[in-house]
Order: sequence, then C-alpha cells, then structure tokens
Amino acid sequence: MRDLQTLPKAHLHLHFTGSMRLETLSDLAREQRMVLPEHLLDNQALHVPADQRGWFRFQRSYDAARAVVRSEDALRRIVREAAEDDAAEGSRRLEIQVDPTSYAPFVGGITPALEIILDEAALASAATGVEVGVVVAASRTRHPLDARTLARLAAAHAGDGPGQVIGFGLSNDERRGNTADFAPAFRIARHAGLAGVPHGGELLGPEHVRDVVAHLKPARLGHGVRAAEDPDLLARLVDAGIALEVCPASNVSLGVYPDAAHVPLPELLDAGAQVALGADDPLLFRSRLADQYRIARDVHGLDDDALADLARASIRASLASERSKEAMLADVDVWLARDPVPAA
Repeated sequence: MRDLQTLPKAHLHLHFTGSMRLETLSDLAREQRMVLPEHLLDNQALHVPADQRGWFRFQRSYDAARAVVRSEDALRRIVREAAEDDAAEGSRRLEIQVDPTSYAPFVGGITPALEIILDEAALASAATGVEVGVVVAASRTRHPLDARTLARLAAAHAGDGPGQVIGFGLSNDERRGNTADFAPAFRIARHAGLAGVPHGGELLGPEHVRDVVAHLKPARLGHGVRAAEDPDLLARLVDAGIALEVCPASNVSLGVYPDAAHVPLPELLDAGAQVALGADDPLLFRSRLADQYRIARDVHGLDDDALADLARASIRASLASERSKEAMLADVDVWLARDPVPAA
C-alpha cells in the first residue's frame, strides 16, 4: 500500500473555524480569557447519534469555538495553519470556506475580515506550496439579503488563484430558510464567474438536493451523499457534472449514518459520481483529510488505483486553473507509479 499522506489531492470542503488546531483553540481562548466547554478541549471527536439532536450540539460547539476568533492575528493564524496541515497530508489545493460576517466586528467590518483572510491565503500559499483559494459562504440562518451582500463582496475579489475568492457557498442547517430565497445571491456570484458550492443532501434527502440544484445551480454540492437514496437523481447529478464533496467522518459524527461502512461512497462511485473527499470540521470531528482516504481504503476496500482516482476527481472538481490541475494530476501519476510498501 502506498502512503496516503503523500497522495497529491485537493481539499474542497473545509470550514474556517472548523479547521483550527486544538492547541490554537486553547491559545486563543486563553488570550481572550474565555472558558470553553470541556468537550471542545478533550481531543475526542464530537459524536452525536441522529436521535440526540446532533446538529444542535454541533452548532453550539462550533459557535463556542468561533467566539474565540477576535483579531487579525487569529484570522491569519487559522489560515496559515490550515495550509500547513494540508501540506503535511499531500494536499496541493485547499478551498477553505468562510463567512466573514462572524469575524467582522473585531477587525472593522466584513471587507477587512475577508481581505485579511485573502492576504494570508496568498502568503500561506507561497510558504507551503498549497494553493489556498477562498469560498465565501452565506448562512441559511441569516436573511437572504445578507447573502446578497456577501455575494457582492465575493464578486469584488473573484479569481482562480491563491488568495482569491473562487466560489460562493451556502452553509449551516439545511433545514433552515427557503432555498429559493438565496437564488439572487447565487446569480450575483455566478455573473462574477464564481462557482456555486452550496451545502445540500446531508441532513435532508433527495428532495432537498433537487431544490438546491434547481434554484442555486451548483457546480459542486457540499456533501450530497443522500443523493444515493435516489438513483435517478444521482444519475442527473452525474450527467450534469455536479461534483460531490463527501465527508465520511463528518457524516458519522453528526449521526447521518451509524458508522463509516454505511456512508454510500461505493454507491456514489459506482454511479459515476465525481467525488472529492473532505474533512469538513476536523476541530470537532478529530479527522483530517488523509483520514477520509483511510476510510475509503480500510472500510470500503478501495485499492491504490481507486484512491488515486479519488484524488484525481478532487483535483478536477477544484476551481484551480487548468495549468495547476495538469501539474497536480501529473503528481498523482507519479505517486501511483511508486512501488507500494508491503503490508506488515
């Protein structure tokens, strides 16, 4: 078996606060003299069965972690460390998702908040060799007019290179808000050349996936795993070229599936779906990008050829330039050409 840490890959589903290292969370809380819930610091994965209000506990935990991020230095540290951690796992492209509204009060507004993150993304890209693009994401828990404001801000910083906004998303609880109300924001982003990358198909099933596709016209779906429940829908996604950002550890931790074996990764791949594995929120789930590939290998039985195909799919689904994609794909071929290490 070849080393999954060195497999070149793209990381397309990582949330800003959720990317934090545990020690960073602890340091920032200490600086702010804030007391965090014990479960955020015990180095154990958040795990809530589906019948125990999994999303509520997750969101409460995420909000507690986000509350310690209150300075430019903190914003920069999170971006830099996310790039460093991805580099250590073979990631060549990171598309990190952020709602700058959350940090705006501490740095002078949403524009400075985003520009700090973009500036550090460019610096981190140069320092680590990982291309860091930024997805600006609106929240379903806020008014759709707020989403339009964020879409205009994202459009003003649009590009496909490191330190630029490369997509526009919609996150938070799928059960909140009316999807159609966010369509104008996605039109603003789309007219600026930004790809739509909303969440859908994790907490809710196929009907909601149809709703998201119809109104938001995504290039990728954040999660999308529950499209596997409807073969006709899944075939439509495949035909439309809509990639799925699948986060197995997250699905299990939030009680979407009882264990990793039930995550329908094989079904998605057998249907021809373009799947990009992602870590989602490693701060809470204690599972990073390479761990998702280990799940694919150890739980679902994918061999190195299939794992290389997954890495290629993540690169092709990324919003990197064609030149960057070609270089990353060539590196996957180099990885696969190496002799595997015999099992112990």
